Amino acid sequence: METMEPDMGLLDRWRSGDRDAGQELFSRHFAEIYRFFEHKVGAEADDLTQRTFLACVRSRDQFRAQSSFRTYLYVIARHELYGHLRRFSRREEVDFSATSIAQIVTSPSSRFDRDRRREHLRVGLRDLPAEQQLLLELHYWHDLDAAALGEVFVAAPGAIRVRLLRARQALRERLAQLGALPEPADPMAASLVGTDGAVDPDR
Repeated sequence: METMEPDMGLLDRWRSGDRDAGQELFSRHFAEIYRFFEHKVGAEADDLTQRTFLACVRSRDQFRAQSSFRTYLYVIARHELYGHLRRFSRREEVDFSATSIAQIVTSPSSRFDRDRRREHLRVGLRDLPAEQQLLLELHYWHDLDAAALGEVFVAAPGAIRVRLLRARQALRERLAQLGALPEPADPMAASLVGTDGAVDPDR
């Protein structure tokens, strides 16, 4: 059985001029980065995914491997998302710790909004501050642990765990206000069932 080459090996080859290695990196992570954007901006996901990988091309030699390549892509994706939302809102400064994506993106005809109306969990997420929404999605839907999240949000793992507790409580309260029952098979929804609000300390 053929063993898949690690991301860092592909990155080293790409830096040395092997374009096929770069293409393999993109193919390996494209679907995941696309899904990151699709949950938030719908039809704009393709463009923002392309922007993320183009930014990675431009900055590939600046990556110092202090985190995984996958985490590095999420760092870039977060910056691209916030840049897009600033352009959409036509404001240079947006407080993403207090402003939800729903307050910025208002396009009822988009697939994004149609999907959100059908999925109660995502409706609740949209009403949270953007930082809380991203934190929950990256943790539960993209499987980033506290250390990786610390890289993305530039915070210590302990602080990330506290933020996760608060974000999950905020989502639980919002869903209660909406009278919405999220899909129990979703890992994020399953985390809302408990009453102690605990987050796995190893994550």
